[in-house]
Amino acid sequence: MSQILIAFAVGGLICVIGQLMLDMAKLTPAHVMSILVAIGAILDGLGWYDPLIDFAGAGATVPITSFGHSLYHGAWQEAEKDGLIGLISGMFQITSAGISAAVAFSFFAALVFKPRG
Repeated sequence: MSQILIAFAVGGLICVIGQLMLDMAKLTPAHVMSILVAIGAILDGLGWYDPLIDFAGAGATVPITSFGHSLYHGAWQEAEKDGLIGLISGMFQITSAGISAAVAFSFFAALVFKPRG
């Protein structure tokens, strides 16, 4: 039960930070999303995101900061093996499953639900 509370608290804190950026800094949702992705990549580059995942579990892997972590992680792993080409291909290779799932689920949701127009 405590792991659920930790995940909820950490994921909630990440969301609160995003909401504060929207409300106080008057940033657009696209700016907030880009900043949170960049923060996730920076934290992974500093070696802090993996310990956060170990501590918070889904509280750190579900928010958008995890996408930045995945981009950096994939790029760095492939760059060590294949150099510059790996740097570019690694970002797409590690995140392709999540992006493909989002596209497929969005398509099926559009078939089931009537979009507002």
